[in-house]
Order: sequence, then structure tokens, then C-alpha cells
Amino acid sequence: MIKFFLMVNKQGQTRLSKYFEHVEIHKRTSLEADVIKSCLSRTKDECSFVEYKDFKLVYRQYAALFIVIGVDEAENELAVYELVHNFVEVLDKYFSRVHSCFSLHLERVGYNVQPGQSAHYFG
Repeated sequence: MIKFFLMVNKQGQTRLSKYFEHVEIHKRTSLEADVIKSCLSRTKDECSFVEYKDFKLVYRQYAALFIVIGVDEAENELAVYELVHNFVEVLDKYFSRVHSCFSLHLERVGYNVQPGQSAHYFG
């Protein structure tokens, strides 16, 4: 099950965050800072799956944009990794070119990811 979805630029600024479980606002800030630090500090040669506290992080980089998804331990990392790629392909078709400048449209993007969606249900 997906716990949260983050879009972050290379400078570590969150461009979109969507939580599917209740997390208090002040805890979101520290969670995002830790998650971003964990993912952005890794090299391109390292795996895109990170064990973090009681869940896993699956992230993927596209140019200056990182997409990070927090999932529970039972979720298939490769399925989530492919979900990220499919999501970016849809954004690329919709916005013509995906990069961090499309943040003007992120409000619309946020509504495309619905609570309870799991990578297993995407075709």
C-alpha cells in the first residue's frame, strides 16, 4: 500500500506531496526532509529502493525531478518503480515535457493519484 507520494527537485524542495495515511503537519516536514536527504544523497549506481524506518522508499530521477513513493513492507518495489515510470509517461504526454517547471500544474497532477491505489492495480 502506498503511504505517500513526493515530487522533489534537485535542490530538495518538495513540489508535490500527497499522503494516504494521516501524518501531522509538523511530522510531515521532518519526514520529507529525512526522505529527501536519503534519496538525493545516493549515487546513480545505487539501488532505487531504500529501507527507511517501518517502510520502503522507491524513487526515480527524471532530469531535475525526483519522484519518491513510500510503501509498506509487503509492496513489490519493482511494481512501484514501474508505476513511477508510467506516471511520468502520462505526465509527459499531458504536459508535453516533464521537468520541474511544470509545478504550475501540480495541483491537477495531485488529483490523479488516489488513496488506496497500489502498483498491483495499474495495467
